[in-house]
Amino acid sequence: MADKQTWPLHMKVLVRLLHVYFSVARGMTMGVRAACFDEQGRLFLVRHGYTGGWHMPGGGLERNETAEEALIKELREEGNLRIVGKPQLFHVYFNTNITRRDHVVFYRATVEQTAPRLPDWEIAESGFFEIDKLPAETTEATYRRLAELRGEAEPAHYW
Repeated sequence: MADKQTWPLHMKVLVRLLHVYFSVARGMTMGVRAACFDEQGRLFLVRHGYTGGWHMPGGGLERNETAEEALIKELREEGNLRIVGKPQLFHVYFNTNITRRDHVVFYRATVEQTAPRLPDWEIAESGFFEIDKLPAETTEATYRRLAELRGEAEPAHYW
């Protein structure tokens, strides 16, 4: 399971610099993530080029953007995904992995992919996976969120 301790030094520095910038530009940061399932019940995951592990797609909210607008944008950017129906708000988490001022709004969504997502500097790989055959480097946070969605664990307050 990949976590920030296994990141290369240059990635730790880059992520820290981005968070310092966001602390000035945004004050408190808020992001969105979603457990995205296709019609076969497979989960969509991404592997970023700047951090280790496989994650559920998502990203930060910009000024004057609602959480749902950010979710639609991030799913399109990270996976060429279109939400089918309405995303379901699941929980809001306090994320202290890098700073002590970040929150994650977490959704469950049914999606369809409009086109394959080609790799680039941000998304090294992406794809749909059977829920019982997730990639070896799927993050612990992803597994925790899935257990919460299945009702096997109470939603935590921390990401």
